[in-house]
Amino acid sequence: MTVSIKKLLVSQPKPETEKSPYFDIEDRYGVEIDFRPFIKVEPLSAKEYRQQRITILDFSAIVFTARTAIDHFFNLCDELRVSIPESMKYFCITEAIAVYLQKYIIYRKRKIFFSHSGKTEDLAHIICKHSKEKYLIPVSDVHKDDLMTLLNTKKIRYTTSVMYRTVSNDFTESEKFDYDMLVFFSPAGISSLLKNFPDFRQDEIKIGCFGPATAKAAINAGLRLDVEAPTPEAPSMTAALDLFLKKEIGEKTNGQQ
Repeated sequence: MTVSIKKLLVSQPKPETEKSPYFDIEDRYGVEIDFRPFIKVEPLSAKEYRQQRITILDFSAIVFTARTAIDHFFNLCDELRVSIPESMKYFCITEAIAVYLQKYIIYRKRKIFFSHSGKTEDLAHIICKHSKEKYLIPVSDVHKDDLMTLLNTKKIRYTTSVMYRTVSNDFTESEKFDYDMLVFFSPAGISSLLKNFPDFRQDEIKIGCFGPATAKAAINAGLRLDVEAPTPEAPSMTAALDLFLKKEIGEKTNGQQ
């Protein structure tokens, strides 16, 4: 039994590994999945950054909550010709992000701290143990303030610095938009959809969202939400898609009996 959904658009880059659950879904349900981000990240130029009047070497510690922040921080340092001293401390939201620092620094020679749980509260707790440091937090122009709120309550000295921006990844006229389902992972993705297709009508197109903020953005835009994650039954977007497609097959089967 096939499903009515034949073609899905997942608004993320294509997985680098062939073991991705998305490819399992393609095989299991006979659907076609295109990976096409609705948004992209652009760096701030050195000239734009200088307008913030923030001097990187005035800080003794850097806080990273994403690999993207690491890339743009060190690339900006190169453009500004800023040499980061070995005494600089690094605080990361996860171990994976901390390990990613190896791309730019000699890991074993630096003081690096990270949250084992990946939770903002735990990172804030670690930062509070080093309350005398002066923290710089590289961020995007669109970012969550959860960590900053926690640091404010603890009276930790920090400065946020915008080092990159999120922009719409516009579609070209030659790109077909013939999808039965669209999957989003950020409110910015919803905004980009409406920017690219101001006359967009959902009709029978299914929409899936990951995260409450994304779901809220879709609903506020007047869209119908068909698939949502994470939930207790579906902790990931792929798990939610699997449940949705499996249910659709069951309903089709029952309808033909």
